[in-house]
This record gives sequence, structure tokens and C-alpha cells, in this order.
Amino acid sequence: MNKIEAGEIFTISEDGEQEQEVEVLGTLDVEGSTYAAVGFVEDIKNQTDGDIDIFLLKVDADGDLAAIESDEEFEKVSAAFDKMIDNQE
Repeated sequence: MNKIEAGEIFTISEDGEQEQEVEVLGTLDVEGSTYAAVGFVEDIKNQTDGDIDIFLLKVDADGDLAAIESDEEFEKVSAAFDKMIDNQE
């Protein structure tokens, strides 16, 4: 499996919408799967008040970013990222 690292840039598009670049802000393994926290590159570059939208995506077997399918899975991953951030502060 390809390893995704913080700082990598990916181009994503959702359901045929315009492609956008996202930067990986961090990764975390939860119950045998890898997840990435990403932000839009444009938002990160233009950040002035410290607030950017962060999205959680699953890293698939090919090392590509994919949507998290269930609310239960999203809640579990979101809680794990929150705990990781709290431990870094």
C-alpha cells in the first residue's frame, strides 16, 4: 500500500464538479484503515485568521483518497483525530 504523507497535494473532484487541489494535513490509522485530514490548497494559502475547513477522507488500497461512506465510521475517525490534536497541544 502506498503511504500518504502530510504535505502531499492531491487533485480531487466530486461528482463531476470542478477539480480542486487538497493538501494532506495529517494521517491517522484507525482500526486497520488509514485516514487523511485534508484542506483545500487555496484556503491554506489564503489563511489569515487560522480557520480553514478540514475534511476527513479514507485512504484506499491503491493509496488514493476516497469518501468515508458511513456516519458511524466518520464519527469514529473524527473522534480519533480530535484526540490526536488534543494530545499535541
